[in-house]
Amino acid sequence: MAGSSNWRKRSFPTAVVPAVAAGLVLASVAVGGAASATTPTVTVERARPTIVLEHGAFADGSSWSAVITRLRADGYPVIAPANPLRGPAADAAALRSVLDSVKGPKILVGHSYGGSVISAAGANDPEVKALVYVAAFLPAPGETALELTNKFPGSTLPDALNPVTYTPAGGTATTDLYIQTDKFRHQFAADVPAAQAAVMAAAQRPIAQSALAEQATTAAWQEKPSWDIVTTQDLNIPAAAQLFMARRAHSHITEVAASHSVAVSHPALVTQVVEEAAKAGR
Repeated sequence: MAGSSNWRKRSFPTAVVPAVAAGLVLASVAVGGAASATTPTVTVERARPTIVLEHGAFADGSSWSAVITRLRADGYPVIAPANPLRGPAADAAALRSVLDSVKGPKILVGHSYGGSVISAAGANDPEVKALVYVAAFLPAPGETALELTNKFPGSTLPDALNPVTYTPAGGTATTDLYIQTDKFRHQFAADVPAAQAAVMAAAQRPIAQSALAEQATTAAWQEKPSWDIVTTQDLNIPAAAQLFMARRAHSHITEVAASHSVAVSHPALVTQVVEEAAKAGR
Protein backbone atom coordinates (compact mmCIF):
# COMPACT_ATOMS: atom_id res chain seq x y z
CA MET A 1 0.00 0.00 0.00
CA ALA A 2 1.35 3.44 -0.87
CA GLY A 3 2.42 5.23 2.27
CA SER A 4 1.78 2.20 4.46
CA SER A 5 5.02 2.75 6.35
CA ASN A 6 4.25 6.29 7.43
CA TRP A 7 0.70 6.28 8.72
CA ARG A 8 -0.90 5.28 11.97
CA LYS A 9 -4.35 5.08 13.44
CA ARG A 10 -5.61 6.62 16.63
CA SER A 11 -9.17 5.70 17.50
CA PHE A 12 -11.40 7.82 19.69
CA PRO A 13 -14.64 6.46 21.19
CA THR A 14 -17.58 6.89 18.84
CA ALA A 15 -20.97 5.17 18.93
CA VAL A 16 -20.82 2.96 15.88
CA VAL A 17 -22.14 -0.42 14.81
CA PRO A 18 -19.42 -3.11 15.00
CA ALA A 19 -17.65 -3.66 11.70
CA VAL A 20 -18.74 -6.55 9.51
CA ALA A 21 -16.96 -8.51 6.84
CA ALA A 22 -16.48 -6.94 3.41
CA GLY A 23 -19.06 -7.69 0.77
CA LEU A 24 -22.76 -8.21 1.11
CA VAL A 25 -23.88 -8.85 4.67
CA LEU A 26 -25.48 -12.26 4.95
CA ALA A 27 -28.16 -12.54 7.62
CA SER A 28 -30.09 -15.77 8.47
CA VAL A 29 -33.78 -15.14 8.98
CA ALA A 30 -36.05 -17.79 10.51
CA VAL A 31 -39.18 -18.71 8.57
CA GLY A 32 -42.40 -19.43 10.45
CA GLY A 33 -41.55 -18.64 14.06
CA ALA A 34 -38.68 -19.02 16.47
CA ALA A 35 -35.46 -20.45 15.10
CA SER A 36 -34.53 -24.01 16.02
CA ALA A 37 -32.31 -26.79 14.75
CA THR A 38 -35.07 -27.75 12.30
CA THR A 39 -36.30 -24.28 11.36
CA PRO A 40 -35.59 -23.47 7.71
CA THR A 41 -33.80 -20.21 7.09
CA VAL A 42 -33.41 -17.86 4.18
CA THR A 43 -30.42 -15.69 3.50
CA VAL A 44 -30.98 -11.95 3.17
CA GLU A 45 -28.36 -9.87 1.39
CA ARG A 46 -27.87 -6.27 2.41
CA ALA A 47 -26.39 -4.12 -0.31
CA ARG A 48 -23.25 -2.15 0.28
CA PRO A 49 -23.85 1.56 0.90
CA THR A 50 -23.23 4.04 -1.87
CA ILE A 51 -19.99 5.97 -1.39
CA VAL A 52 -20.42 9.67 -2.16
CA LEU A 53 -17.12 11.49 -2.73
CA GLU A 54 -17.15 15.30 -2.46
CA HIS A 55 -14.06 17.12 -3.69
CA GLY A 56 -12.82 20.39 -2.26
CA ALA A 57 -11.34 23.62 -3.57
CA PHE A 58 -8.68 23.64 -6.30
CA ALA A 59 -9.72 20.13 -7.40
CA ASP A 60 -12.47 18.31 -9.24
CA GLY A 61 -14.03 14.86 -9.22
CA SER A 62 -11.04 13.34 -10.98
CA SER A 63 -9.02 13.79 -7.78
CA TRP A 64 -10.88 10.69 -6.53
CA SER A 65 -10.12 8.57 -9.63
CA ALA A 66 -7.76 6.06 -7.99
CA VAL A 67 -10.04 5.75 -4.96
CA ILE A 68 -13.08 5.21 -7.17
CA THR A 69 -11.30 2.44 -9.07
CA ARG A 70 -10.46 0.61 -5.84
CA LEU A 71 -13.91 1.02 -4.30
CA ARG A 72 -15.61 -0.25 -7.45
CA ALA A 73 -13.27 -3.23 -7.57
CA ASP A 74 -14.41 -4.06 -4.05
CA GLY A 75 -18.05 -3.91 -5.09
CA TYR A 76 -19.09 -0.49 -3.79
CA PRO A 77 -21.35 1.80 -5.81
CA VAL A 78 -19.63 5.19 -6.03
CA ILE A 79 -20.51 8.69 -7.19
CA ALA A 80 -18.34 11.81 -7.15
CA PRO A 81 -20.61 14.77 -7.86
CA ALA A 82 -19.25 18.15 -8.90
CA ASN A 83 -18.93 20.62 -6.04
CA PRO A 84 -19.89 24.15 -7.18
CA LEU A 85 -17.51 25.70 -4.60
CA ARG A 86 -19.77 28.71 -4.07
CA GLY A 87 -20.44 28.44 -0.34
CA PRO A 88 -21.31 25.74 2.22
CA ALA A 89 -25.07 26.33 2.18
CA ALA A 90 -25.44 26.45 -1.61
CA ASP A 91 -23.02 23.58 -2.16
CA ALA A 92 -24.75 21.45 0.48
CA ALA A 93 -28.07 22.08 -1.27
CA ALA A 94 -26.53 20.91 -4.54
CA LEU A 95 -25.17 17.78 -2.86
CA ARG A 96 -28.51 17.13 -1.16
CA SER A 97 -30.21 17.04 -4.55
CA VAL A 98 -27.81 14.26 -5.52
CA LEU A 99 -28.26 12.40 -2.25
CA ASP A 100 -32.04 12.52 -2.62
CA SER A 101 -31.72 10.75 -5.96
CA VAL A 102 -29.73 7.85 -4.48
CA LYS A 103 -31.77 5.30 -2.58
CA GLY A 104 -30.44 3.31 0.34
CA PRO A 105 -27.61 3.84 2.82
CA LYS A 106 -24.82 6.26 1.96
CA ILE A 107 -21.35 7.11 3.26
CA LEU A 108 -20.29 10.72 2.67
CA VAL A 109 -16.61 11.44 2.09
CA GLY A 110 -15.32 15.00 1.94
CA HIS A 111 -11.88 16.31 1.04
CA SER A 112 -10.72 19.71 2.27
CA TYR A 113 -13.57 22.24 1.90
CA GLY A 114 -15.74 19.29 0.88
CA GLY A 115 -15.77 18.40 4.58
CA SER A 116 -17.78 21.55 5.27
CA VAL A 117 -20.21 20.52 2.55
CA ILE A 118 -20.83 16.96 3.76
CA SER A 119 -21.17 18.25 7.32
CA ALA A 120 -24.13 20.34 6.18
CA ALA A 121 -25.62 18.00 3.57
CA GLY A 122 -25.50 14.89 5.76
CA ALA A 123 -27.29 16.33 8.77
CA ASN A 124 -30.68 14.87 9.75
CA ASP A 125 -30.56 12.24 7.01
CA PRO A 126 -31.07 8.71 8.38
CA GLU A 127 -29.71 7.19 5.15
CA VAL A 128 -26.31 8.83 5.74
CA LYS A 129 -24.67 6.23 7.95
CA ALA A 130 -21.16 7.65 8.41
CA LEU A 131 -18.87 10.50 7.42
CA VAL A 132 -15.26 10.34 6.28
CA TYR A 133 -13.12 13.48 6.35
CA VAL A 134 -9.97 13.52 4.22
CA ALA A 135 -7.61 16.39 5.10
CA ALA A 136 -10.84 18.24 5.66
CA PHE A 137 -12.80 20.82 7.60
CA LEU A 138 -15.25 19.76 10.30
CA PRO A 139 -16.78 23.10 11.24
CA ALA A 140 -19.12 23.52 14.16
CA PRO A 141 -22.14 25.79 13.70
CA GLY A 142 -20.93 29.38 13.53
CA GLU A 143 -17.40 28.50 12.38
CA THR A 144 -15.82 29.21 9.00
CA ALA A 145 -13.12 27.43 7.02
CA LEU A 146 -10.93 30.53 7.18
CA GLU A 147 -11.28 30.72 10.96
CA LEU A 148 -10.35 27.07 11.40
CA THR A 149 -7.35 27.34 9.07
CA ASN A 150 -6.01 30.30 11.03
CA LYS A 151 -6.63 28.69 14.41
CA PHE A 152 -3.15 27.11 14.24
CA PRO A 153 -0.01 28.20 12.37
CA GLY A 154 1.32 26.39 9.33
CA SER A 155 -0.83 27.22 6.30
CA THR A 156 1.07 28.82 3.43
CA LEU A 157 -1.98 28.95 1.17
CA PRO A 158 -2.57 32.74 1.22
CA ASP A 159 0.78 33.46 -0.46
CA ALA A 160 0.09 30.85 -3.16
CA LEU A 161 -3.31 32.15 -4.24
CA ASN A 162 -4.27 33.94 -7.43
CA PRO A 163 -7.50 35.92 -6.87
CA VAL A 164 -9.63 36.62 -9.95
CA THR A 165 -12.53 39.06 -9.65
CA TYR A 166 -15.36 39.18 -12.16
CA THR A 167 -18.93 40.44 -12.39
CA PRO A 168 -21.49 38.09 -13.95
CA ALA A 169 -24.25 39.58 -16.08
CA GLY A 170 -26.78 41.20 -13.79
CA GLY A 171 -24.85 40.11 -10.71
CA THR A 172 -22.39 41.47 -8.19
CA ALA A 173 -18.62 41.25 -8.20
CA THR A 174 -17.27 37.85 -7.16
CA THR A 175 -13.68 36.88 -6.36
CA ASP A 176 -12.59 33.37 -7.23
CA LEU A 177 -9.43 31.88 -5.77
CA TYR A 178 -6.99 29.71 -7.71
CA ILE A 179 -3.58 28.39 -6.68
CA GLN A 180 -0.83 29.86 -8.81
CA THR A 181 0.23 27.26 -11.35
CA ASP A 182 3.94 27.45 -10.51
CA LYS A 183 3.20 27.00 -6.80
CA PHE A 184 0.52 24.34 -7.10
CA ARG A 185 2.60 21.23 -6.60
CA HIS A 186 4.53 22.52 -3.59
CA GLN A 187 1.41 23.92 -1.97
CA PHE A 188 -1.19 21.29 -2.78
CA ALA A 189 0.40 18.07 -4.03
CA ALA A 190 4.05 17.84 -2.98
CA ASP A 191 4.01 14.02 -2.87
CA VAL A 192 2.35 13.63 -6.27
CA PRO A 193 4.54 13.07 -9.37
CA ALA A 194 5.37 16.38 -11.06
CA ALA A 195 3.66 15.53 -14.36
CA GLN A 196 0.47 14.50 -12.59
CA ALA A 197 0.52 17.57 -10.36
CA ALA A 198 0.86 19.76 -13.46
CA VAL A 199 -2.31 18.25 -14.88
CA MET A 200 -4.08 18.83 -11.57
CA ALA A 201 -2.97 22.46 -11.58
CA ALA A 202 -4.29 22.97 -15.10
CA ALA A 203 -7.66 21.39 -14.24
CA GLN A 204 -8.15 23.01 -10.84
CA ARG A 205 -11.54 24.55 -10.06
CA PRO A 206 -11.63 27.82 -8.14
CA ILE A 207 -13.51 28.46 -4.93
CA ALA A 208 -15.41 31.66 -4.22
CA GLN A 209 -13.47 33.66 -1.66
CA SER A 210 -16.71 34.27 0.22
CA ALA A 211 -17.19 30.51 0.69
CA LEU A 212 -14.25 30.36 3.06
CA ALA A 213 -15.81 33.06 5.27
CA GLU A 214 -19.34 31.63 5.33
CA GLN A 215 -20.43 30.28 8.69
CA ALA A 216 -21.58 26.69 9.09
CA THR A 217 -25.15 26.30 10.29
CA THR A 218 -25.21 22.58 11.12
CA ALA A 219 -22.75 19.74 11.68
CA ALA A 220 -23.60 16.16 10.77
CA TRP A 221 -20.58 14.89 12.71
CA GLN A 222 -22.38 15.84 15.91
CA GLU A 223 -24.95 13.09 15.24
CA LYS A 224 -23.13 10.51 13.11
CA PRO A 225 -19.95 8.42 13.44
CA SER A 226 -16.97 9.83 11.61
CA TRP A 227 -13.54 8.84 10.36
CA ASP A 228 -10.76 11.34 9.71
CA ILE A 229 -7.53 11.15 7.72
CA VAL A 230 -5.12 13.78 9.04
CA THR A 231 -2.29 14.79 6.70
CA THR A 232 0.76 15.78 8.69
CA GLN A 233 2.61 17.45 5.78
CA ASP A 234 -0.36 19.55 4.76
CA LEU A 235 0.33 23.17 3.73
CA ASN A 236 -3.34 24.09 3.23
CA ILE A 237 -4.97 23.01 6.50
CA PRO A 238 -2.39 22.65 9.29
CA ALA A 239 -2.25 19.19 10.85
CA ALA A 240 -2.87 20.74 14.27
CA ALA A 241 -6.13 22.23 13.00
CA GLN A 242 -7.16 18.90 11.49
CA LEU A 243 -6.44 17.07 14.74
CA PHE A 244 -8.35 19.67 16.75
CA MET A 245 -11.45 19.14 14.62
CA ALA A 246 -11.12 15.35 14.47
CA ARG A 247 -10.72 14.99 18.22
CA ARG A 248 -13.63 17.31 18.88
CA ALA A 249 -15.80 15.13 16.65
CA HIS A 250 -14.55 11.94 18.37
CA SER A 251 -13.54 10.66 14.93
CA HIS A 252 -11.58 7.50 14.26
CA ILE A 253 -8.29 9.14 13.31
CA THR A 254 -5.63 8.00 10.85
CA GLU A 255 -2.53 10.16 10.56
CA VAL A 256 -0.38 9.98 7.44
CA ALA A 257 2.74 11.86 6.30
CA ALA A 258 1.13 13.22 3.16
CA SER A 259 0.31 16.43 1.35
CA HIS A 260 -3.16 17.91 1.06
CA SER A 261 -3.73 15.71 -2.02
CA VAL A 262 -3.69 12.48 -0.03
CA ALA A 263 -6.43 10.86 -2.12
CA VAL A 264 -4.10 11.14 -5.11
CA SER A 265 -0.85 10.18 -3.40
CA HIS A 266 -2.25 7.52 -1.02
CA PRO A 267 -5.42 6.16 -2.66
CA ALA A 268 -5.11 2.70 -1.08
CA LEU A 269 -5.06 4.19 2.42
CA VAL A 270 -8.01 6.46 1.69
CA THR A 271 -9.94 3.52 0.25
CA GLN A 272 -9.21 1.42 3.33
CA VAL A 273 -10.53 4.08 5.71
CA VAL A 274 -13.64 4.66 3.58
CA GLU A 275 -14.38 0.93 3.55
CA GLU A 276 -13.93 0.74 7.32
CA ALA A 277 -16.55 3.45 7.70
CA ALA A 278 -18.83 1.70 5.20
CA LYS A 279 -18.65 -1.62 7.04
CA ALA A 280 -19.25 -0.05 10.43
CA GLY A 281 -22.02 2.18 9.19
CA ARG A 282 -24.25 -0.52 7.69
